[in-house]
Amino acid sequence: MTDDSATAAMRYKEIIALSRGSADNLRQWELARAEELQAQIEEAEQTIEREKEREARATERATRWWKMALHNIQGLNWLEPRDDPQPVPTARAAYLERYLEEVKPSYQELVQAVLGLGWRAKRAAAKRGEQPPA
Repeated sequence: MTDDSATAAMRYKEIIALSRGSADNLRQWELARAEELQAQIEEAEQTIEREKEREARATERATRWWKMALHNIQGLNWLEPRDDPQPVPTARAAYLERYLEEVKPSYQELVQAVLGLGWRAKRAAAKRGEQPPA
């Protein structure tokens, strides 16, 4: 065997070793990346579940306020309530708590307005000599 063939054989072995090392490195990187992606998927699924629960609580809360509002206006036969509240697709999820906090003052304004109407209705009925509404 000549020096050239020995050098070529050594070079061949070196290339094969580098190739195997590269394949091992690629395999390790792919496994690490797969684990990383799986962790991201699991985190995203948990976030979806949390947001679904948050949405359900918000829906329940809005429905409760709506029912209370309907109860307050049920004696006003001239006021036709609209359909139940529906989610607004353009609303920002980050502002959900702010939106929900705005409901309470609005509800309180409604109660005060209905109470004011009740007082006026009783006063008007009394002036006409009628039985005041209950």
